[in-house]
Amino acid sequence: MKKIAMLLSGLSLAAFASTAHAGGPVVVQDDAPVVVTGKPGSRGGIVIPLLLLLVVGAAIASGNDDNNDNGENLE
Repeated sequence: MKKIAMLLSGLSLAAFASTAHAGGPVVVQDDAPVVVTGKPGSRGGIVIPLLLLLVVGAAIASGNDDNNDNGENLE
């Protein structure tokens, strides 16, 4: 019984000693990831007003002035 106790204590000592000396110190670097957000394009704010201007210009250019081309007056 004494031999079994010595064997178990020796094995447990060897098991704990090997895990205690495995590897070096653990260094944890908690650096926040760098997030790069792009600036929106400078032309992004001008596209909609230009499209609106084109639509208004096309409406004015194709406007009907209620005149008949055949020369008749409907009044």
